[in-house]
Amino acid sequence: MANLFKNNWFLACAFSLVFVSCMRSGSQLVIDPENAGLVLPDGFGALKVADSTGTARHLVVNAKGDVFVKLQEPVDGKGIIMLSDADGDGRADAQTGFGNYGGTGIFIKDRFLYASSNSAVFRYALGEDGRVTHPLKPDTVVTGLIDRRQHNSKSIALDDAGHIYVNIGAYSNVCQEQDRAPGSPGIRPCPILDSAGGIWQFRADGIKQSYGDGERYATGLRNVVGLDWNQQAGALFVMQHGRDNLHDFYPDLVGAEAGIDLPAEAMYRLSPGADAGWPYSYYDQHQRKNIINPEFGGDGKKETEADVLDPVVAFPGHTAPNALLFYTGDMFPDRYKNGAFVALHGSWNRAPDQQGYLVAFVPFTNGEPSGDWEVFADGFAGVDTIPAPSDAKHRPCGLAQGPDGSLYISDSVNGTIYRIVYTNGH
Repeated sequence: MANLFKNNWFLACAFSLVFVSCMRSGSQLVIDPENAGLVLPDGFGALKVADSTGTARHLVVNAKGDVFVKLQEPVDGKGIIMLSDADGDGRADAQTGFGNYGGTGIFIKDRFLYASSNSAVFRYALGEDGRVTHPLKPDTVVTGLIDRRQHNSKSIALDDAGHIYVNIGAYSNVCQEQDRAPGSPGIRPCPILDSAGGIWQFRADGIKQSYGDGERYATGLRNVVGLDWNQQAGALFVMQHGRDNLHDFYPDLVGAEAGIDLPAEAMYRLSPGADAGWPYSYYDQHQRKNIINPEFGGDGKKETEADVLDPVVAFPGHTAPNALLFYTGDMFPDRYKNGAFVALHGSWNRAPDQQGYLVAFVPFTNGEPSGDWEVFADGFAGVDTIPAPSDAKHRPCGLAQGPDGSLYISDSVNGTIYRIVYTNGH
């Protein structure tokens, strides 16, 4: 009887169209029909871990496979959702929550869970089971960060030397005397850069640190929502959200078609003291130059003479890169090892040629990009034409790697949590 059950179980797995790996560590994980609506490279499959969790932003997965999701707005007073899967089928069968604040950033490092509001970063101790031991009593690692609503998400990443990096986005489009007003000149020097528009570094074990305790690690970054530490390079990489309204404000300098695609959404490799140029310049991926912004005397062609960073990868403008993850798992094929996944959230300022709403991949070798970016996962929007972001059914926002090498993706519209696995064509 035991042999008959074993044989029938094997046959059921072998002939199932949704089979992933019945024999991998006894797993019963199966993918969803039609990959949960996603379009993936051959050999990959997808399933929905959970749905309707809230306004999901970034997420992380602990060593036991529990998923922690940071919500932009708390649901029933809970801004962090923990999803658990007791039976191993890949779907969450239990959901709990804690943390009565909204925000974006969340990260696990050295038996601690770090999570951010729009003005602070908190730290929770994790037990042997990978779960938070005292959810009502987090340490306040960083506090008092500026929050003026625009670009206020405090995304975070940690290195291996005890530092935490916090994005403090600029509360402005391009540091004008009158924000987002056509013809209003830029302010030089831009006062915003004293407390925002860059990445700040703090001690990961510090308590109630603020501006005077940390240091501005890099500047000239309008808004960074996606960032990650690259182990091979030993460096922080970030994704820049470029400025808006180039054509809208300066149609004589920047044509309508160019304005849709400019400036680039740029990936930078940072080092201490780096300057990416905002608000004085932007990166034009077609001219491959840092161009002076019109608010500061630019004409759409004049290159800046300032010593500013060039990006290591340039994406189309207004695609809103909201997450960056360097893949270190062993599940995916070798070409993905140490490469970068980027969640392109989509932006209001790209109409009528909406792009994004996908997860891209950039191959890396020895800590540097080694090829062009490519589409990895598409179909989140659920429609062929996207007149505006509100027409998309799903928008990828956060990325995380599971202990088995799965890739998790959060959706900010309905709070859907996707899991992508490599099936090797099975």
